[in-house]
Amino acid sequence: MSADTHDAQTAPRGKAGHAPDVFRRGGWIPMREYPHDEAVDFAIVGTGAGGATLACKLAEAGFSVVAFDAGAWWRPLEEFASDETHQSKLYWTDERLCDGDNPLQLGSNNSGKAVGGSMVHFAMVSLRFRPEWFKSRSLLGYGADWPIDWREMWRYYTEVERVLGISGPVRYPWGPKRPRYPYRAHEVNGAGLVLARGCEALGIPWSPTPLATLSAPRGDAHQCVYRGFCVTGCSTNAKQSTLVTWIPRAVNAGAEIRDLAMVGRIETNAQGLASGVHFHREGRWHFQRARNVVVAGYAIETPRLLLNSANGRFPDGLANRSGLVGKYLMVQLNQAAWGTMDEAIRWYKGPPSLALTEHWNYTDRGKDFFGGYCYMSQGPLPVVWAGTQAGRGLWGDALTHEMAKYNHQAGLKIVGETLPQERNRVTLADERDALGLPVARVTWSMHDNDRRMVRHALGFMRRALDAAGGRDIWTQDDDTCHLNGTARMGDDPSNSVVNADCRSWDIPNLWICDGSVFPTVGGVNPSLTIQAIACRTAERIRTMAACGEL
Repeated sequence: MSADTHDAQTAPRGKAGHAPDVFRRGGWIPMREYPHDEAVDFAIVGTGAGGATLACKLAEAGFSVVAFDAGAWWRPLEEFASDETHQSKLYWTDERLCDGDNPLQLGSNNSGKAVGGSMVHFAMVSLRFRPEWFKSRSLLGYGADWPIDWREMWRYYTEVERVLGISGPVRYPWGPKRPRYPYRAHEVNGAGLVLARGCEALGIPWSPTPLATLSAPRGDAHQCVYRGFCVTGCSTNAKQSTLVTWIPRAVNAGAEIRDLAMVGRIETNAQGLASGVHFHREGRWHFQRARNVVVAGYAIETPRLLLNSANGRFPDGLANRSGLVGKYLMVQLNQAAWGTMDEAIRWYKGPPSLALTEHWNYTDRGKDFFGGYCYMSQGPLPVVWAGTQAGRGLWGDALTHEMAKYNHQAGLKIVGETLPQERNRVTLADERDALGLPVARVTWSMHDNDRRMVRHALGFMRRALDAAGGRDIWTQDDDTCHLNGTARMGDDPSNSVVNADCRSWDIPNLWICDGSVFPTVGGVNPSLTIQAIACRTAERIRTMAACGEL
């Protein structure tokens, strides 16, 4: 099936262990199931932006692939609802211990537990890294250089944008020239127009947001209907997540997707190579043999699995000779400014972020901090908005009065870059979960540079809302989103976990392909970059196999 065709979907799911069929025009075909005692070419742990993309590309290259996910395989058209609380089933809410100077709040905004990972409920914002970020240490004086050139990544970005059918503007104002987005930009809603007015008043550019949701029909999928329940799971399949793009292609190419299968440990053999994975499904532990293992569990579950797979040969965990597995955890800043407008905004209409500015990603003058941020228009749904107000201490009549202004509210929110710090990390706690696995301990503290960015962003967004006609403006300065780092890539095995191909320095048939490999986090949503890295890794694996290097 071509990258631009949508003629595949999953059939009704049975219980775990009974794979769903896959629909191609002409009828339903069964998904292939591999025996546990048969060594597959690749066992992939995780089916999010990294794992699903890699599973698709490897299966289409002719490799045998089994991809595991701890979550369920949902059918959006039948099992997603326009109900904020109903969709909490998509979030990873297993127990995690959080500490540090600024303990993180984990759950809906930074992790997912479902086939498709957190892309099933992501906000669809699909942005490329600023080219200089790939060499931020050399060119901008902070962070760490990536072992990948931006010009190479530009090609993979284009491939991912085509697969997802990104809807975006004809001329994006920032960065090098790029091909036109596959679909026209969505109409900007009231909340986006507030952002636009503020930007124009302050003399900076703005743009409709490039989004992974359809602005026109595509194959069997229809365009977005602007129902507003995007970050709780799209029930119309207009959202082009991994669940409806890469995963159907992977299955059609012969990959098996095992849902409700929690991988707890990677086994290694006498030669020190990965030999398979232990996974829990239907009430008991199983073992799947594999010639290669890929870990794509994201920034917490990836190091948790690698550390929990320690053995006599690798006492500090797998791929951890550098001692850096779990270290350099990065989040992204997610602070906001809110205000009341005289006119009706009705910000719930449409995807939550229909307009943005990357001015402070690409402008280095006027900053007292390293790195950058973009900010976007917002459209929180009522339950989330009521929770935000309760967090301000509003209850009873005060909360009712504030909620009465809901249709006249507008907001701006950043995605901001934090600096990589070795002290920010994921380790194993003494506590264990229901499967007997050590719980992840997540330690995070802000850097002074992060605080300076927050002050700058909140001050600028206040000015923008005021210039757009907002009143009663207030700010929210305690939120974060998008986890990255903990298994960084590099060109030196002494200060990185994997090389540029996402291949472990220590175990040549162990790969890591998700946001955990990021050396720096950037000031944009990471999903597009994760998928681009997975496309690059798949191409490198194909080349290695053809040259007999696997």
